[in-house]
Amino acid sequence: MRGMETQADKRTPSGPLTGLKVVELGQLIAGPFAAKTLADFGADVIKIEPPGGGDPLRKWRLLKDGTSVWWQVQSRNKRSLALDLKDPEAQDIVRRLAAEADVLIENFRPGAMEGWGLGPEALQALNPGLIMLRISGYGQTGPYRDRPGFGVVAEAMGGLRYLTAEPGRVPVRVGVSIGDTLASLHGVIGILLALQHRHATVCQEAPKGRGQVIDVALYEAVFNCMESLLPEYSAFGAVRGPAGSAMPGIAPTNAYRCADGGYALIAGNGDSIFRRLMHCIARDDLGQDPALADNAGRVARVQELDEAIGRWAATLSVDAALAALDAAQVPAGKIYTVADIAADPHYAARGMLQTVAMADGTQLMVPGVVPKLSLTPGGQWRQAPALGQDSEAVLREVGLTVAQIAALRARGVVQ
Repeated sequence: MRGMETQADKRTPSGPLTGLKVVELGQLIAGPFAAKTLADFGADVIKIEPPGGGDPLRKWRLLKDGTSVWWQVQSRNKRSLALDLKDPEAQDIVRRLAAEADVLIENFRPGAMEGWGLGPEALQALNPGLIMLRISGYGQTGPYRDRPGFGVVAEAMGGLRYLTAEPGRVPVRVGVSIGDTLASLHGVIGILLALQHRHATVCQEAPKGRGQVIDVALYEAVFNCMESLLPEYSAFGAVRGPAGSAMPGIAPTNAYRCADGGYALIAGNGDSIFRRLMHCIARDDLGQDPALADNAGRVARVQELDEAIGRWAATLSVDAALAALDAAQVPAGKIYTVADIAADPHYAARGMLQTVAMADGTQLMVPGVVPKLSLTPGGQWRQAPALGQDSEAVLREVGLTVAQIAALRARGVVQ
């Protein structure tokens, strides 16, 4: 396919974060996604996972040759150190790694790191320039801090789940672990801000600058994306409710069923766009109606507008409707499945459909790197590691001898 890239042969990391040392202690989604984002742009990420099974994500969803294909995305560009964090010698190894690292990422329940002697106070005493990203369900403080918190719970508490439904029907999940991913991205923003602060605080007393702790709560990351939800309630007592595929208070924007059973998503809510949309569907009477000249007037008559657009859409296939809307310069699109994504020429042209070679030689399509930087782009430098693939190399880097590593392996502390 034109535009697809195979990056399996790239082995030398480059990018704006080249030289940054990151220790990842997280598992599943929130912590590892943040570390993956840093690794995509050149950071050396050492992923610590338990011996035996490793990160549970290795076995999530669809497996190929015993390993999740999701793993090939979430753990690309990382090195794997299989280490039992409950063992005191393993904890000492983490301290050695943290003493030389720039960033440490963890997403355990609050207090777990402190219980292992790996809390911020202990690690920053060894390395005052260390930046620690801590992702948890409810944050490191507050009355809920000790509750177990997964992304689905955070999406509910953050206000998102209440809105994702058809009116009168049960709220539904958005389809992906959006709460975890939003927390990860907020965490990456926090790391980049903390690196900037560290750079600005370099002095004789702090030759690397001063590190700090970044406390990201899953529910707060979701809540931060809830637009005007809170001020609308504060000012008007308005509780925004589920609206299905429409955008409450912004009209017309909705998904409209077409003659072939598919849906066209049409966003005709700008004033001039609305007039073009009405001309396209042969309803200039609505397009020229002074009462519909602005959004407030259109919101008041949204049902009438949706019915008019729906009647027009029902006479055409999705492709025909979108072609007409594109010619009229009205923002519109179809509801993509992953099959649509994999076949889309724009995705390919933008480098968003890349392939990596699996161990058996087959090709696996994976998402490209986002965001796109003009001078220092990210990329894939190495495949997602097998469990413990880099244990010996990493342990040798922190000063352990071959005999010490062998002894740890014999006790099951290292794999």
